Amino acid sequence: MPPSRQKRPTQPWQEVAKAAQEHRDGTIAQLSPLIARAPTNLPPRVIGIPEQLSDERALSITSLLPEELIASLATSRLSAVEVMCAFLQQAVIAQDLTNCITELLPRRALQRATELDEYMQEHKRPIGPLHGLPMSVKEHVGFEGLRCTTGYVSHWDVIPKEDAHILQVLHEAGAVFHCRTTVPQTMMHLETDSNLYGVTTNPYNRNLTSGGSSGGEGALIALRGSCLGVGSDVGGSIRSPAANCGIYGLKPTAFRIPTDGWGYMMAGADTVESVLGPLSTSLEGLKMFMKTVIDAEPWLSEPALIPMPWRAYSVPQDRPLRIGVLWHDEIVRPHPPIARALRILTQHLEANGVEVVEFAPYLHDEAWAILASLYYTDGGEADSEDIAKSGEPWRPLSKWIIKENSCVKKLSVGELAYWNEEREAYRKEYALHWNKYNIDALLCPVGPSVAPKHNTAKYWNYTSQWNLLDYPGVVFPVCKADKAIDAQWQGNSKPLSGKDEENRKLWDPEEFHGVPVGLQLVGRRFEDEKILGILEHIKQKVKLPFLDS
Repeated sequence: MPPSRQKRPTQPWQEVAKAAQEHRDGTIAQLSPLIARAPTNLPPRVIGIPEQLSDERALSITSLLPEELIASLATSRLSAVEVMCAFLQQAVIAQDLTNCITELLPRRALQRATELDEYMQEHKRPIGPLHGLPMSVKEHVGFEGLRCTTGYVSHWDVIPKEDAHILQVLHEAGAVFHCRTTVPQTMMHLETDSNLYGVTTNPYNRNLTSGGSSGGEGALIALRGSCLGVGSDVGGSIRSPAANCGIYGLKPTAFRIPTDGWGYMMAGADTVESVLGPLSTSLEGLKMFMKTVIDAEPWLSEPALIPMPWRAYSVPQDRPLRIGVLWHDEIVRPHPPIARALRILTQHLEANGVEVVEFAPYLHDEAWAILASLYYTDGGEADSEDIAKSGEPWRPLSKWIIKENSCVKKLSVGELAYWNEEREAYRKEYALHWNKYNIDALLCPVGPSVAPKHNTAKYWNYTSQWNLLDYPGVVFPVCKADKAIDAQWQGNSKPLSGKDEENRKLWDPEEFHGVPVGLQLVGRRFEDEKILGILEHIKQKVKLPFLDS
């Protein structure tokens, strides 16, 4: 059931924002005992600060990967309450460092953890495959009785009447929800900033963005305030934060993971399928999430979902694995650290018997024209009205994607039919193009830059391309930007386009030094298991990530 819509706020938007931040601070104050808080005078790089603030026991727990936590919880080496206390503490520190949460849920989380410990004591077995695992949730995924703003001040009084379907499934599996994370105004940024909560920053450099729109998840998980979280993706919103923050993220194929009960849907958004998916500190965390949810057969209560079980995948034994490499899209050439990451990884793949194939892009500029025309089939009216209701100002990237986007127009029935036909024609053409290469998966950039400076993330094509095609994509860390190695551009210095020229101007080897570099592995529709299996095989062969490379 969608959240109930309320009347427009009667107080100034600044007062609503103040109330939102006071509510968040109030939920943090519920944590007992109170913990050491981060200093207000922070350096740009805060990724190592939690080690200075958390106690040794909490750090030993939050440093564990999801699969390690599950193993310890399932054998009672750790209690759910002990684990939850550690992650609540770390989430507060992450909030102080990056402004990544909208609400801490200590009472709810500790009550659930206590119930799980009692269940384990009585039954001598876990309640489900995620027993006691702390999970964070992007704010627009609805919780019964909790506000669901989706980044708009005017939505402050929107309160769902039941938990989103995905939360119901994860709860039954034993997950414990301990916090909700920040989202941007309009939900359509590769940045996370709103007038309600301000800007979420990157823990590797606070002058850079954590990504968006699941940027709160990205920053929180990078700082180990969570090990597995729920995000969403319609243009890169899971993959952008994962790459920017050096973690793992999966955009699944549409209609595999439940979407009933989230708090936001663009008018006509079925023209570009938006999906929920996981972000995690490990690849295994992504697999656990997907298998757990799909094994629950959510299509039995959400009929739009495809009734497709989770399938085991093994890499070919009778031939080499065949991986395509998209070096650039012929529109914007990625910055030097990304090009270097591609070179390093392809060299290691070839050294380990993987067949690497040069994959040419196919009309990626046309893909963006189709997408940008279908994102806002109402011409942005609904979003504009939601912003106008409260009188809040437009954030820079909201203005860019809606007001400054020449493709955003209110479409007539005939125009909508035309663009839908263009979408289907492009999907068919791309399938035929893919067939020419006969590849198992495609390796490509996640974006034209590592984590960008604030309000500059305006090139979506390296992620949105796969949303248009509804191809699954998994993002993983490869290395880190290094000013000594990446200072100079490789190869042809002539810009590919005006957008390429703009992107080159954003390159700053000093500012980007030391931030994560992620890449993306893409498969065809419903090959979610396949790309995760191939990435697992690659990681075993080449020992990713190359953090010192």
